[in-house]
Amino acid sequence: MKIDLTNTTSSKINAALMEARRGSGATAAGMVLTLVIVTDEGSAYDALKAANDASREHPMRTLAVIKRAGRSPRARAETRLDAEILVGSDAGSGETVVLRMHGELAAHAQSVVLPLLLPDAPVVVWWPDNAPLHPAQDPLGSLAQRRITDAVTAESPVGQLAQRAQSYTPGDTDLAWTRITGWRSMLAAALDQRPSTIVSAAVEGESYNPSVELLGLWLTNRLHVPVERVVTGGPGITAVHLRTKDGDITLDRPDGLMGTLSMPGSPDRQVALKRRETAELIAEELRRLDPDDIYSTAVRTPVDRLREPANAETAAAERVAHAVSVAAGEPVANPDRVTSDASEKKPAKKAVGKRAGKDGA
Repeated sequence: MKIDLTNTTSSKINAALMEARRGSGATAAGMVLTLVIVTDEGSAYDALKAANDASREHPMRTLAVIKRAGRSPRARAETRLDAEILVGSDAGSGETVVLRMHGELAAHAQSVVLPLLLPDAPVVVWWPDNAPLHPAQDPLGSLAQRRITDAVTAESPVGQLAQRAQSYTPGDTDLAWTRITGWRSMLAAALDQRPSTIVSAAVEGESYNPSVELLGLWLTNRLHVPVERVVTGGPGITAVHLRTKDGDITLDRPDGLMGTLSMPGSPDRQVALKRRETAELIAEELRRLDPDDIYSTAVRTPVDRLREPANAETAAAERVAHAVSVAAGEPVANPDRVTSDASEKKPAKKAVGKRAGKDGA
């Protein structure tokens, strides 16, 4: 069922939701949380599709906030709220309300959203892109127990990690961290099976991928050993090497689908490490609404803790990339930590090249 309301109010939207619920024969809401998606028209379709898919695991009310302040003075002076209500099969296992706020109302989105939150239920706010610098201080973010951002959509993903570390508040998380859950689980399980003393580690992955950086920072914190960051052609994270005196424990995933776990004295085995869709990432984040202390520790670790391959060609390529970025006026998190695509170079350590893919892990 789809209901369109033009020039409406929050109370009319609530009344329409109740009427739609009665019309479908439901006597109670039966939803466990409210998910607020702050996006624009360009990203709204993909974000709502991911939320609807995730709602089959977490029945919820989804509020999509689309701010349309207007480009002309006349458009900005026209304050109006339009709503699109979806219930039933069109909204997964919950209710979806698309809120389009025109004019000055766009600057006061929290006043529209607050009456639409489910009573006595947790609130999660998700910014698919263009997240605020301080999510917890954002008017909408302050309503939530959990705040989800995605550093991979930023112009400078590594710089975005630095900003997330600076503004971290318990309840914050990032999908760049969620993407490495499978890697962290497999590496922890490998060390449980074969307890070894790790002397160093290396993480291989495509350039400017925040998930690669976060995985390296997590290993730095957990193992307390030097971790090397090796740039490859991707897709996403391509390999992790844990070096021991008996040999390397290697988790290699060259194609973004299946990984190979190699340990000294054991046969190689295939493990599932498929790159997941956004709906799966959101569903995972909605399973826990308490602060993620491990993410807090990892994101607050300076990226400078990761070492670069000691290779003259790679270092020269990085300096050129940095010079181009500075000349173009692009934001850079740390001039000494800019990585370039060196998949066709020969780094000091083994690197996996010949791969290409989209951002992610």
